[in-house]
Amino acid sequence: MTQVAFPKLLRSQIAFDIARTILDGFDKHYRVFRHACRDAKRFFETAAWAQAQAAARERIGFYDKRVAECVAALEEEYEPQELTDEVWKELKLHYIGMLTDHKQPELAETFFNSVCCKVLHREYYHNDFIFVRPAVSTEYIENAEPTPTFRVYYPNQDGLRFSLKRIVTNFQLERPFADLERDIRHVAARMGQLFGGNKVEANHQIQVLTSLFYRNKGAYIVGKGINGNNEYPFVVPILHDKQGKLYLDTVIFAPEQIAVLFSFTRAYFLVDMEVPSAYVQFLRSLLPNKPRSEIYTILGLQKQGKTLFYRDYLHHLRHSSDCFQISPGIKGLVMLVFDLPSFPYVFKVIKDVIPPPKETSRELIKEKYQLVKNHDRVGRMADTLEYSQVAFPRERFSDELLQEIRSFAPSLLEEGRDSIVLRHLYIERRMVPLNIWLSNAEQSGQHALVEHGVREYGNAIRELVAANIFPGDMLYKNFGVTRNNRVVFYDYDEIEYLTDCNFRKIPEPRNEEEEMAAEPWYAIAKNDVFPESFATFLLGNPNIRKYFLQHHAALLEASFWQQKKANILAGQVEDVFPYPQEIRFCNLYPDGGNPPAAEPTINPVTLGESK
Repeated sequence: MTQVAFPKLLRSQIAFDIARTILDGFDKHYRVFRHACRDAKRFFETAAWAQAQAAARERIGFYDKRVAECVAALEEEYEPQELTDEVWKELKLHYIGMLTDHKQPELAETFFNSVCCKVLHREYYHNDFIFVRPAVSTEYIENAEPTPTFRVYYPNQDGLRFSLKRIVTNFQLERPFADLERDIRHVAARMGQLFGGNKVEANHQIQVLTSLFYRNKGAYIVGKGINGNNEYPFVVPILHDKQGKLYLDTVIFAPEQIAVLFSFTRAYFLVDMEVPSAYVQFLRSLLPNKPRSEIYTILGLQKQGKTLFYRDYLHHLRHSSDCFQISPGIKGLVMLVFDLPSFPYVFKVIKDVIPPPKETSRELIKEKYQLVKNHDRVGRMADTLEYSQVAFPRERFSDELLQEIRSFAPSLLEEGRDSIVLRHLYIERRMVPLNIWLSNAEQSGQHALVEHGVREYGNAIRELVAANIFPGDMLYKNFGVTRNNRVVFYDYDEIEYLTDCNFRKIPEPRNEEEEMAAEPWYAIAKNDVFPESFATFLLGNPNIRKYFLQHHAALLEASFWQQKKANILAGQVEDVFPYPQEIRFCNLYPDGGNPPAAEPTINPVTLGESK
């Protein structure tokens, strides 16, 4: 290898070579990542939905594969005694220098941390050896010419319809539109509502991100209108009709609807980004209340999302004084759940011993959580952050919580004089458990809220069914209510593919003894499910029963579940829209217009192959 002349303080050839190896590993990862994102355009144009879904799942594992490759290369090349503290310190300085003019420095720093933490002992996880804080700024990083991060259009010069047509055609989709002029008229009419008749200022413009956002069978145009000091975010979904032609389905501009589109309960987008930090900055102008960690995650950069989340967590810990506590609600048999009251997340630890009637293990539960990570969450399953070797300040743990961990998860606990280390845990956004939410609404006499909660609960189950998911344990305590009053499932230890379940009607008793028996008089196989029995443990409250039967009585019938399962096995794919049906343009047409063709659920055949 060619020798390199180092500044006085940087003399180690080993440090330089390791830094180069790590950065080469990251660059390989991001090339493969971007290739998968570019493929999404081709899959969308050719309606290759199964390939698109498989590529989205496969992309989730790219990062860990590249890290493992890099670690293996370093362990093969260098002996442990060669990697002294001075080498590690110098290694980081070399790496920082290599990130000058890099387009993804923040991602490269995270990759560096991932590799180093596979090699280093935890006591070295500090600024001298890894990037606890970012060292390279991501401000004002520019795309390579001639492709900008976003394009700017001037409707007061060219006309709104002409500008909108240019926006759509500039993406150069190799698939014809059914009637683009018609769709542009509808978009322009909605844009007129969006701008609200405000006086047109000199800087009136529309900014649109250069890459489309792909997810399942949808492609999304993401942009914002600017008029004076006002900004108007919008998203336009592009879908396929039954004839295979494209159409613009609606304009989404209500902030809460855009937030749901980018929710932590949905699958990750595929977006080709040379400068991801520029995309995140643009999206933050659309979603000012969403943390950068969640934006990176929804763009498929979940490791960067984890890094930023952990930095936010450490910052919050330094600037708060409350103690971790056992989370309120009904305690589960599988998970020990605790939280920090001032922090909007919960921490979940798998118990060492899981008592009957649960028949599972720690490894099986981890597989269920990975299933959800790889699956289309259709807005009804919470994404989770999985961490290992997490240190907590001991003085912030209540005695009750510490004793709970000692009792139920001692194998995951490492106690130091000043710290508590948990060897494995999951972190989820905190939600109000649905059972508590319904109880509070009923006690305050807010029957409309009770009805809303019951409707949302049933809708969540229906959409999970459309995604080939059977929740398993359907008790209200396993569902949470988000800030947008959406009901989301978050307890995955009994989750199953719908197609793996056998839905049965309870047999009629043959005599009085069978009818009065305390135990079932009929044989029950492992995956048998009896939907009519749901009423026994779900509908004891009269108000809840009334609203459930009004909106979701079909969920108590075996025939409903059997038909859904048959549809999935036949290859039918139900559409689950990430925005309200009432805002779709097809509602404007006398005959209902374009057929539904939105974000589909995962193909059950593909799922079966991935198990």
